Amino acid sequence: MFGLTQRNKPLLGIDISSTAIKLIELSQTSSSSSNHYRVEHYAIEPLSPNAVSEQKIADPDAVGQSLRKALSKSKTKTKRAAVAVSGSAVITKTISLSASLSEEEMDTQIQLEADQYIPFPLEEVNLDFDLIGPTKNAPDMVDVLIAASRRENVDDRVSALELAGLTAAIVDVEAYAMENACSLLLRTRHEELADKTIAVADVGAATTTLHVLSQGQIIYTREQNFGGQQLRDEVQRRYGLSREEAMQKILDGDVADDYEDGVLQPFKEALAQQIGRALQFFYSGTTFSRVDQILLAGGPASIRKIDVLIEERLKVPTMVANPFGQMSLSPSIKSQELMREAPGMMVAVGLALRGFD
Repeated sequence: MFGLTQRNKPLLGIDISSTAIKLIELSQTSSSSSNHYRVEHYAIEPLSPNAVSEQKIADPDAVGQSLRKALSKSKTKTKRAAVAVSGSAVITKTISLSASLSEEEMDTQIQLEADQYIPFPLEEVNLDFDLIGPTKNAPDMVDVLIAASRRENVDDRVSALELAGLTAAIVDVEAYAMENACSLLLRTRHEELADKTIAVADVGAATTTLHVLSQGQIIYTREQNFGGQQLRDEVQRRYGLSREEAMQKILDGDVADDYEDGVLQPFKEALAQQIGRALQFFYSGTTFSRVDQILLAGGPASIRKIDVLIEERLKVPTMVANPFGQMSLSPSIKSQELMREAPGMMVAVGLALRGFD
């Protein structure tokens, strides 16, 4: 079920975050030189407070209900979906196996040796693997990525989908979904960055996750306890608003006369500090001393000119992620609304792209 190696037709990419369901469906047309994607359907549906807690589904019924609303809003007819579990809930390890083994033989050997790599009873985990490629300096060996997560992390997401009438065709890892979306973005719009070292700051509600990509692959990930809810909480507190009122006013950019200087600017400065701190951990723990580009993802990345401030503070070229920059849109899609949500749709897009593997 933990489908790293499954290959499927187009499906729904569904990102279940701590605050919302983000759903997208893509189609693909191929030309002689490239693949082109089109957004067919999408929807974002808020989750009730505490439906997802600490990156785990605490209330599957509430999540299923929000999923049903998202499906209705999107008007999609597709019933097969890809979802992801948090990277902190997954154990990954790269091992080397004989290149002469078939996929079935690799599966058997990994199952026999898995207890060396997984610190849980094997009956309590979902385990899968994917072939990476030849092992460096060992031509008769291949590198294989193993991924494992406790069954409840996978089963809760599968159950939530089933409550909404969906089938979980793939359960991925959020970091790999982000890598997938970044690879598409860099390949189609920023070819000059394809071989560079890219730091992706994914700013969620409660956490900011730094992924560092080198040659298109994630080589480092770090989570920090800082996110958009700090901004929402301060708006609630200062202006005496409800959670929903605060969120809507932030989205509309119509909070109060002193909002820009008194609340938003300090939040932007704090975010720049958090990203800078995460980069320092990356530099101190690796042989790297710089990154070539910062890519901002997540809902708060839509804040006006936040990329400008971060670039000024950290002295690294910074841009806001937009996975839809080179995609076409179906006539039913409201372009302005989608583009506003684009930075927060990266994981969902990465999941939807799994349908074209």
